[in-house]
Amino acid sequence: MACLLQKVLLMASVRQIICHTLLTLSTLEERPEGIKIGTLSTAYSPPYQLLGSSYLRVNEETGDVYTTEQMIDRETLCPSQDGGYCTISAVALVGPEKELMKITIIVEDINDNAPYFETNEIRLRIPEDASVGTRVLLDDKALDKDIGSNAEIRYHLEGAEGFFSVAQDSSALELIVERELDRETQNEHCMVLAAVDSGSVPLSAMVSFVVAVLDVDDQCPQFSPDNPHTVSVPGGATRGTTVAQVQAIDPDLGSNSQITYSFSVQISDRAKELFHLDRNTGRISIAMDMRLDSLEEHVLKVVANSPPCPVEQTQVTVYLQPVLSPEPAVEIKYVAQYRNQTIILRENEPPTLLALLELRDISSVQRVLSLEEDSSAFTLKAQAGNYLLSTSKPLDFELCSKYLVTVVISEAQGKRVHARKEIKVVVEDVNDNTPQFEKTSYQVEIEENNKPGIPLVQVIASDADSELYGKVSYRLIHNTPAIFSIDEVTGVVSVLKLLDREQQGEYILTVLARDNGSPPLEAFSSVSIKVLDQNDNQPTFVTPRFIFFISEGTPHLAQVGKIGIVDADEGDNGKVVDVQVLDKHVPFAMDLSQLALRCTGEVDREKHEHYELLLLAIDGGSPQRSSTASVTVFVEDVNDNQPQVLLPSSNLSCLTIPPNTRAGSIITKIYAIDRDSGMNSDITYHIIAREPINPSPFQIDPHSGNITLVQQLVGRDYGMHHLLIRVSDRGKPAPLQATVWVNVLVNEISKQCHLTTVPPYFPAASEPPLPPKPYNLTESCTELPWLLLLCGLGMMVFSVCMFLGTVIICMKQKNLTRKRTRKRDHTKEHELKHLN
Repeated sequence: MACLLQKVLLMASVRQIICHTLLTLSTLEERPEGIKIGTLSTAYSPPYQLLGSSYLRVNEETGDVYTTEQMIDRETLCPSQDGGYCTISAVALVGPEKELMKITIIVEDINDNAPYFETNEIRLRIPEDASVGTRVLLDDKALDKDIGSNAEIRYHLEGAEGFFSVAQDSSALELIVERELDRETQNEHCMVLAAVDSGSVPLSAMVSFVVAVLDVDDQCPQFSPDNPHTVSVPGGATRGTTVAQVQAIDPDLGSNSQITYSFSVQISDRAKELFHLDRNTGRISIAMDMRLDSLEEHVLKVVANSPPCPVEQTQVTVYLQPVLSPEPAVEIKYVAQYRNQTIILRENEPPTLLALLELRDISSVQRVLSLEEDSSAFTLKAQAGNYLLSTSKPLDFELCSKYLVTVVISEAQGKRVHARKEIKVVVEDVNDNTPQFEKTSYQVEIEENNKPGIPLVQVIASDADSELYGKVSYRLIHNTPAIFSIDEVTGVVSVLKLLDREQQGEYILTVLARDNGSPPLEAFSSVSIKVLDQNDNQPTFVTPRFIFFISEGTPHLAQVGKIGIVDADEGDNGKVVDVQVLDKHVPFAMDLSQLALRCTGEVDREKHEHYELLLLAIDGGSPQRSSTASVTVFVEDVNDNQPQVLLPSSNLSCLTIPPNTRAGSIITKIYAIDRDSGMNSDITYHIIAREPINPSPFQIDPHSGNITLVQQLVGRDYGMHHLLIRVSDRGKPAPLQATVWVNVLVNEISKQCHLTTVPPYFPAASEPPLPPKPYNLTESCTELPWLLLLCGLGMMVFSVCMFLGTVIICMKQKNLTRKRTRKRDHTKEHELKHLN
């Protein structure tokens, strides 16, 4: 039973110790240094010491626990924790006995991690015949390192255009088809899948989401409207000569778009013999060599077949021309550069030989070559039975870049024309034109504080050359500030940053236009940009706090001080139109014309030692801007108040002191005040008259006003003593004074004394008469009741202390007298006994 009782007591003691040595606090993660998260003082007294924790510190005296510069990051401390508590443990020594206390800090999650996708793009394939409402499971869900509501993610699609939506539940994310899909209209849908968490300030992530629409064989072929309807085949065509090619189009893909071509059964047998149709390409060609003497017409019906679609049919009419007798022809032998039977000639070349023309004619009729009248830029000269084709002048590409020279074959003796031959001449451009600006200079105005990236002006330069030679590019030169840019292609000048008129009000840019010739040709233009002012600067006081000193009694409208105000804007925006004193009950006002603070009322230092006022400056902009500054006006003292004696309260008051008062004792004190300040309130005390005139045993301290007994009182000192005290300040230019009588009665019997008349005063001849000026106690009490009360209380305390001191001294004196008497009596008794 005893062992069981010991175990119970031991467990209770351990539990009690544990209860007092465990402390649980909580804090949000990522809090800055110095944030209080709890205290140890609720359970233990100081001192406090924290052991082994870089995340926490403790105040040794108060026990307050604070965060340190090492940031607490829940995701770093508990990387694998999906929920529950994330904690920091620490141990503290507390109390005088250095007891161990275990501290557990619960780190609460904040929404400091945005959702993220593990892939940069989600791709999904859906057949185009998927019905509305079809759901497709998405495996690529977003992750969030936070916990709780901060990790709850909602999804939505951007750019889906109503074709798709997403739905989610606790375990799955699905894509829902909302509209019918058509691959032939749109084969791919590019969207953005957004994931937003549920934090108090939501964070989000986005991923590219692409849905590819799979093809279904839902389209039938149709013949192109560009297919030929009528074809003419010259006589003597050989086998394999292409007659025409038909094409049908199926918008489907792959095997779904395969088409086969065939002749309809309705065409004639003759057509079947003459023509061949490629079943894969739709090419119609001649099936045999033929030489016809007359014109033949054949109607070919072509069928396009793409199961399971119905057949599609088109029709081509072919005219087979008969073989005619040979006509005169011109053979061209090119001298100049040519390509694909086209003569290539650079512009600005002098008259140049282009080709040698040879007339071929087997008939007996004499024929000649000539140029049509509109070929004035060319000449054709006969030479040795042939003809030389030349230019008659330099050709200008900018005037005409292509010529069609027509050579006419006609009879030599008549006007009958047998044939024409066209020769193509292309003039190549030479970089012979400089870019030309529409304007030599451009003027632009823009308000400051503009939006970055907005265009300012478009400069345009044209080049009469062609293609690359006429393609102009732009750039800014001559140390152009980096805040401006120009589009090399369009010539649009933009400003990239905010402009501040107060820093620079005008910019001059130089634009270079350059073509792509070799060497390139250039032109220049200037762009003048004027920055218009906005009222973006408030009127600013030269200092946020003005301090002025004035003397009390300063006259009305006297200047207190100048107020400096500047505004960096210009015009009305930079003009200060009003300066106001916001404090209505101060004797000051602003003089706007001179920007000066002036005195508008009485200034008395004894009423106000200083004034604090607030100034408001307003500019003339729209909207108006303003600013404030504080002004402190210190009132300098003038010696306009004479000293006032508080104690003694009357020239008739009287003080009684015993003759045995010790030398050096303070018997009374003069209390006087001066409402001025500084030297004007520094009071001194002097005895200017005594009654009786004999050397007085009393002396006054000139600074404290204490009246001291300077020598031991003797018989001649008994009686009434009158001391006339002059109380004087140290003001400039002349001190002010007051006087008071101090009446002291030296008497063995302590009794209250009071005078009925003021002692007479006869000043010395060398001293100007200074009549005593009794202090008006009633006025003093009215003006300074608190001071009088304080002085009265002080006198009461002083009187009580003096009374107690006197009683104690008297009692000690009596005890000492009794001891001496007893000793004397004892000595006499001893002597009597000795005599006996």
